[in-house]
Amino acid sequence: MSEGTKRVGVIDVGTNSARLLVADVEGGRVAPIERRSTVTRLGRGVDLSGRLSAEAIEDACRAIGEYVEAIEAFGVETVDAIATSAVRDAENGGAFVAELRERFALSARVLDGEEEARLTYLGTTSEHSPTRPTLVIDIGGGSTELVVGHGNRIDFHTSLQAGVVRHTERHIGSDPPTAIELEGLAADVRGLIESALEPGISAEEGIAVAGTPTSLAAVEMELVPYDPERVHGHVLELRSIQRMLSRLASAPLAARVEIPGMHPERAPTIVAGVVILVEAMRAFGLERITVSEHDILYGAALAAAEPK
Repeated sequence: MSEGTKRVGVIDVGTNSARLLVADVEGGRVAPIERRSTVTRLGRGVDLSGRLSAEAIEDACRAIGEYVEAIEAFGVETVDAIATSAVRDAENGGAFVAELRERFALSARVLDGEEEARLTYLGTTSEHSPTRPTLVIDIGGGSTELVVGHGNRIDFHTSLQAGVVRHTERHIGSDPPTAIELEGLAADVRGLIESALEPGISAEEGIAVAGTPTSLAAVEMELVPYDPERVHGHVLELRSIQRMLSRLASAPLAARVEIPGMHPERAPTIVAGVVILVEAMRAFGLERITVSEHDILYGAALAAAEPK
């Protein structure tokens, strides 16, 4: 490792998955060493009960424990653990953060919407800085971040209370979902977006991160096994996304998990994610979107490597 390079580890404790990035950071560039993702559904039931369940906490801790071991094995200098929507919303989110500190000596910080948007934009645009107003869409388990910016400047951001776990639980009770359920889900998301948008905000291009767009890219290319290098930079057309939504929504879960390119653990919530993506693209008049593997993990890694 050359002088000036800093090895950092980032653990993202999300609503649907816990993720790890170990990377060498130098000169604003992130070189991944290890990247992992485990679907834990930490936020299951939070929308209804307002609390993280004991079972969900144990599933998340199991993944986080493995990540802590990996961080130690890779000789990481700086560790940043971040938690987002589910922990932010849950009544016992603070107790969960305290448990991470006690069990793993891990000081997790709960991001507010503004910091989540900043790190998402920083990571997504780390490779190429947009020259035109660009919408970054990050669809999580409990919230969706919409960020519009160009260059290093963020012009607009909002954190919607819309996510793949939250909206699956809120609207989908049938397998496969009914037309009425899908219409209700879409109307809910549309209303949230319309309420959040500010006059004059527009975007000419779009970038989408997280499991929904990456899964769609894998399905469109029938990637088995998943190949992040082929997914990164893949362009999804709105018409193609809508066709895939029809296919995914009409298939029962048992058939959905068998679709080439579909990760079985993402199949239960993918329909809600695609509806959110479609509604966001329609709100900004985007006919296509670029899929990125560079997301909030990259942004947090860059921030962690900055001199303190």
